[in-house]
Amino acid sequence: MIDETEDKNLKVDTEELNNICDECKEEDESVTQNLILTGFKLCKSCRLSKTIFPL
Repeated sequence: MIDETEDKNLKVDTEELNNICDECKEEDESVTQNLILTGFKLCKSCRLSKTIFPL
């Protein structure tokens, strides 16, 4: 049986995997991939621009 706290944690985890970039607020498949690789929710475009211009 699933406890209420486990169900709440599952909802929070799935909300993080919503494929929406933190920088540009666009939806992109690469956001989840970059979240797993780097720990940041950035799309390919924002990740590249942050790599070239790290300000």
